[in-house]
Amino acid sequence: MLTVRFFAALVAAVAAHTLGVRLWPDFARSVDLFLVVAVLFARRGDSLAGLLGGLAAGLVHDVLGAGPFALHGFADTAVGYAVARLSQRLVVDRASGVLLMTLLAAVVQRVILAALTLVLLADPALPEPGWVALQVTTTAAVAAAFFLVSRRLTSGLATRRRNRSKRLHFE
Repeated sequence: MLTVRFFAALVAAVAAHTLGVRLWPDFARSVDLFLVVAVLFARRGDSLAGLLGGLAAGLVHDVLGAGPFALHGFADTAVGYAVARLSQRLVVDRASGVLLMTLLAAVVQRVILAALTLVLLADPALPEPGWVALQVTTTAAVAAAFFLVSRRLTSGLATRRRNRSKRLHFE
């Protein structure tokens, strides 16, 4: 069931990314929805799931992006694994914790991407620092907002189930 949720979130990220790029060409430079999916999936604490989730999200990002192939795949794999390992040690159960974790994950991802770009490409072109700062902050904000919305929906569904079972009386 968790795998189905991950792929549904990944499909939603692809749809939102595609729509965002069509409406505003700089959308991909301003927010990384695939990192949001990878971090929120890895936050559950399973190292292998974080690793594979980061790999899948990064490779999908590479397919949709115009940059060199597999850079995001590598960076998101490392970030997904690191977030999963960190989640095994820490309980991140508040939106502020998710915001901070995603902020750090986005910074680490950008550092890995910059290092890979400098090492692997003959003519490296690093992004502008303003765009990097914007992308890091908006990615963290989107992750925290999605966490809050999903928590609200989950608690609402749990309350509805409890109330529904109270109304059912078997004699």
